Amino acid sequence: MPTVVAARVLVIAVPVLFMIALIPFVKNDFTLAGIYIAIIAVSAIRYTHKDFAFLIFGFVMLLACEYLFLLTGVENFERRSLFGIMPIWLPVLWAYVFVAIKRSVLVFERYLG
Repeated sequence: MPTVVAARVLVIAVPVLFMIALIPFVKNDFTLAGIYIAIIAVSAIRYTHKDFAFLIFGFVMLLACEYLFLLTGVENFERRSLFGIMPIWLPVLWAYVFVAIKRSVLVFERYLG
């Protein structure tokens, strides 16, 4: 059973890992955001209404939280295409990570709960 859980969580994580791996290779933030949106659109084939709610909630909340965090000056980005402080693709990535976490928790509950 743990092997099944690990395999399912890995499948959920692969798009996120791929999205992160693209960052140093795609220099244009808007292009990268478009690629991320395309990845999310392809994965949306399996989305439920709850997944869309998590995606939107994750986008809005993590955008706001990241914005507030960056205003503290503790962290900054070299790529600042959104609000002059962060890359435009970052909230899109965070939104998808939010959905991936939700899906992973469901896997854990189903097999280990």
